[in-house]
Amino acid sequence: MNWQLVLDSLGPIALGAITGTIPLTLASFSLGLLIAIGMALMRISGIAWLSAVARGYISVIRGTPMLVQLFVIFYGMPQIGITLDPWPSAIIALSLNVGGYAAEIIRAAILSIPRGQWEAAAMVGMSRGQALWRIVLPQAARVSVPPLSNTFISLVKDTSLASVILVTELFRVAQRIAAPSGEFLTIYIVAAVVYWVICLVLAGGQDRLERRLDRYAV
Repeated sequence: MNWQLVLDSLGPIALGAITGTIPLTLASFSLGLLIAIGMALMRISGIAWLSAVARGYISVIRGTPMLVQLFVIFYGMPQIGITLDPWPSAIIALSLNVGGYAAEIIRAAILSIPRGQWEAAAMVGMSRGQALWRIVLPQAARVSVPPLSNTFISLVKDTSLASVILVTELFRVAQRIAAPSGEFLTIYIVAAVVYWVICLVLAGGQDRLERRLDRYAV
């Protein structure tokens, strides 16, 4: 292995993670989480057409590859007059994907809260909406932390797909370095190690968050 190339490429690839991969992950997960909460609430709303819309959305997102979703938004949308730059396209596609998967996590977490919590809230004069936001969702948040954390970690790796629509992130930087040198194996191993380190840090943060939340478990 060319160790000098490893040292020379490590800095630019790490910078690509800091300026591209991490911001893309944070933006996409934040927006995706909002979408997921909305879809989860639609699923359990009891209103047939809202539930049907949410089911359809989740089915489409979970039933199609993320790469196809990226291509539809970046390369397909211009055919109907909607042209987006690479970054907005990547954020939209990744957010929609996260929303589809996380919606089921949040829905399951809400449904895991005992029915007695709703009844107790009603007895003290809370409306269903107040009970949801003040009583049920905070408890559901604790339940959903482990699977949502796994979704977040997976999203870090999935951002590499954004390189196919010209987003400059970690893997795109690695491709640019590897192309002129021809050292694809070396450069891609460096990229893989950087992804691995990021995921190790996030996994450690997940463990600490779960231990903190366990203090409030009933």
